[in-house]
Amino acid sequence: MKDINVAVDGPAGAGKSTAAREVASRLNLKYLDTGAMYRALTWKAIIENIDFQNPEEIINLAAVINIDIKNGSDGSNLVYIDGIDVTQEIRTPAVNGKVSIVSKIPEARGKLVARQQKIAEDGGFIMDGRDIGTNVLPGADFKFFLTASLEVRAQRRYMELKEKGCNITLEDVKKEISMRDKIDKGREVAPLIAAKDADLIDTTHMNIEDVIQEIVRKVNKLKAGRT
Repeated sequence: MKDINVAVDGPAGAGKSTAAREVASRLNLKYLDTGAMYRALTWKAIIENIDFQNPEEIINLAAVINIDIKNGSDGSNLVYIDGIDVTQEIRTPAVNGKVSIVSKIPEARGKLVARQQKIAEDGGFIMDGRDIGTNVLPGADFKFFLTASLEVRAQRRYMELKEKGCNITLEDVKKEISMRDKIDKGREVAPLIAAKDADLIDTTHMNIEDVIQEIVRKVNKLKAGRT
């Protein structure tokens, strides 16, 4: 019998990646951060000095890029491009500022979405991103959409970047996330939107353990109801 797939969507800083990673561990699922694939493509484009105003160059790169994502010992995703570990490099402000440009190119998205669907075709995955429940895995067994206020999301991302040694201000992070929200929600293909059958969770006043327990509880409850 095919194992379950769980979709977790939401804007930057809502806590979806941290929650999905831990939920995967507790439910014995494999975890895939689909956003890491767009980040990897963006990082490679920067390294290759590709013109971000020329979609064809991004599309061509998406067709040939060798992205390999593995699970680390803590359940997080390790990202490799051409055998090189770029897990930390794809989380820099330089990538943050360009990734929404890349992700709104329909043909580039199509190539990465096809890879994501192939990965999850046998089930057993929890995927997080911005269009998992609506576009990548519309038939997912369980769908969750995490959100939070812009202020809280910016603070979370700011602390995350500071811990990694990035020299950035809270105001800069807030502006960046606000711009990413605008681009992600406004793109013509697979915009950031909650699936109609998704369970909405506002994490503004929740700690990450509360979010994890809420998702695990709801999945287990629904699974029990099916047996």
